[in-house]
Amino acid sequence: MDSRTKILNAASQLFLKGGVGALSVRAISKSAGLSTIGIYSHFQGKQGILDTLYIEGFNLVYDAMDVQIDGKVEVDDVMRGCEAYLRVAVDNEAHYRLIFGESDTNYTPSKDARAAADRAFGKLLSNTGDFLKDTGRSTDRIQASMDIWAIMHGYVSISHHARANQELDWQKMALRAVRLCLDACP
Repeated sequence: MDSRTKILNAASQLFLKGGVGALSVRAISKSAGLSTIGIYSHFQGKQGILDTLYIEGFNLVYDAMDVQIDGKVEVDDVMRGCEAYLRVAVDNEAHYRLIFGESDTNYTPSKDARAAADRAFGKLLSNTGDFLKDTGRSTDRIQASMDIWAIMHGYVSISHHARANQELDWQKMALRAVRLCLDACP
């Protein structure tokens, strides 16, 4: 494993254990088994690490929702994208928690990081828009996209905070709610 990957893995693990407060250049370098100089040479410090994780997280979300085949999106395609989104949230918990609300108040995503977030939401908007193309109203597409994103994010957030109630199938519940939302779209 190269140094860059070791640093990102160490930062992710520290984040999961202690949140953003656990992320310091010294703690990351110790966990990665590298010098602090290595972190500064690869990432220019904590901001660079957070930006990289943020961009990676939104790229994972984008890729998960990249379900469009031949320019046509059906309800099953949107659902498949939502399923993949939920898998990203489970399989990449540190990334997910960083990009959706557990970041440092001193961390401001860079222009590139914000562009990655916009691209991911744009993919959901595109999928939903293609699915709802017959309505002709962009406000309907935006509203439906926001509803879907809120449903998925809400269920993921609840699952992260309700660890004691593991017998619930959060993903199945989220997908049921998304399907109801899609079925109710004009």
